[in-house]
Amino acid sequence: MEVIKASNKEYSTGNELVFCEEPFEEYGTLHENEIAEIIRKSAIHVHKNLGPGLLESAYEECLVFTLLKAGLNIKRQFPMPLIFEEVKMDVGYRIDIIVENKVIIEVKAVEAINSVHLAQVITYLKLSGCKLGLLINFHTAKVMDGYKRIVNNL
Repeated sequence: MEVIKASNKEYSTGNELVFCEEPFEEYGTLHENEIAEIIRKSAIHVHKNLGPGLLESAYEECLVFTLLKAGLNIKRQFPMPLIFEEVKMDVGYRIDIIVENKVIIEVKAVEAINSVHLAQVITYLKLSGCKLGLLINFHTAKVMDGYKRIVNNL
């Protein structure tokens, strides 16, 4: 897991961790829809510069960088445990990106989004308690053709 603190604008990759416990003051009070708009603009920016055809990891890396430049706090490759009958189980779920502890982003670079991808985001929303998830497929002519909003009805 990589947790990145945006308030000092540091960006790290690999195994180096920069921990962030508190939301960045500037964005700490943003609503999920406001955060989603920043993410949407960032995804468009990344896609315009890279286009389709790269690996998912490349888009995720560039999206993380762009979100950090926007001043948002993110958690990257965040492990999501499963709670079953009051037992916490680590079954290998990893959320691509969590922004401001409010919005989940699942990054894809696939021919087409299908029901399994949507179910994955719904599961992450339920397990995390977040209200909004974004499924972004960068393997499209226009990134907005692969952009899906999923709302968790708590």
